[in-house]
Parts: sequence; structure tokens; C-alpha cells
Amino acid sequence: MTRLVPGLVALLAAAAAVLTGCAGAVTDGPAASSAIPEGDGPVVAFYGDSYTLGTGASDASHRWSTIVSEERGWREYNPSVNGLGFVNHRTSFEGGDLPGLVIDVDPDIVFVTMGLNDNFSYDARADEIRAQIGDDLDRIASALPDARLVVVEPFWYTDDRPASVDVITGWVHDAADEVGADWVPGASRWLEGHPEWMAADGLHPNDEGYAEMARRMDAELTTLGL
Repeated sequence: MTRLVPGLVALLAAAAAVLTGCAGAVTDGPAASSAIPEGDGPVVAFYGDSYTLGTGASDASHRWSTIVSEERGWREYNPSVNGLGFVNHRTSFEGGDLPGLVIDVDPDIVFVTMGLNDNFSYDARADEIRAQIGDDLDRIASALPDARLVVVEPFWYTDDRPASVDVITGWVHDAADEVGADWVPGASRWLEGHPEWMAADGLHPNDEGYAEMARRMDAELTTLGL
């Protein structure tokens, strides 16, 4: 198991406390953003954490998932949760089962944008994280055989990268390949080198940061034919 350097452990522990209890312009929990808009477009569900919920944005309309969905005429279902990981805080919201919420709406497309928060418990729970990644993706793919599954490289938020970022990314990529999902690479570096794209908390993107994430995601999805 790869271990984190001591100085970085302290930094990540402090950040984890903030990310776990973060509150931006977008509120916590599925009820904040999970209503499916009416219309004829495909239903697209997002299984993610604060970076997909849109914490740090001035309004939910500025988060990358909503920008991408509106550009494509998708009906967005986004029950993403602050602090959520493949193992972190899985019971921190009503029902305790976000993959189940995604499955229940029978979406046409599913995005999985998870893994950032698991870095904060990597040293103690690495084996559990790896197993849960496979379990979640297999469960979603099996329950929604007609849905297109898009798995995104886990986001990251600082130029400093603990070794766990690349390890977890590898596990997510392997699990995506196992279920035949589309893979969006490079997302952990989309904000790298641009502190001006971060909100005042220094942990989440601001409107400009989410706009850049939407731009990068759009390019990747166009390559995938979406």
C-alpha cells in the first residue's frame, strides 16, 4: 500500500474536515438539486461529490454538470453530496444510498465522478475503497444495462498530489474497463496551476473554475460521441 508523506497527511486531514462539512451557495443533499426537469431529452444522472453538486458556485446553474446538460438538451438528475466518497460518508444523507437513487430514476446516461474524498481515508481503508469502487460500478452497470455509463477520472483540487490520487484513479479506471464504461481521463489536473479558479474556501471551484471544467468535459464528451 502506498503511504502518504507525513506533512501531506496533516494537510489532507485539515482539508477533509472542511470538505466533509462544506457549505457553499449550493446546499447539501439530494433534495438540493435532484428534481428531473420536464421535457423530451434524455435523463442524465450524476453520482458525485461536492465538485459535481457545485459547491463553491454562485448558483447551481454555474456548476459544470448543469452547463453540460443544458448545452446538450439533457434532463439533469444530480443528487451529488458534499464529502461523499466510495467509502466516505456513504450514510451522511437520507437513505444512505446514492447509487440506489441513480438507479431508481432509470436514466439514459450515468456519470460517476467519485473518488476525491476517499483520499482522506486512503491510508486506513485502501482495500475497502478498491472493493467498493468495483461494487458500485458493477451494481450500476448491472441494474442499468441500457444506460451509457461515463466514469470520470476523480477530480483533485490542489497542485500537490498525494500518491493516493493516482492509485485511486487507477482503481476507478480498471473498474470502468471491467464494466465497459466510457472513461474521461485527466480530470484530476483540470484546475491545476490556476488558484484564481477556486472559491474563497480554497477547496472548491468558483464559477470560472466550473466553467473551465464544463469546457474540458465538453471536449471529452464530444470525443466520446456524446
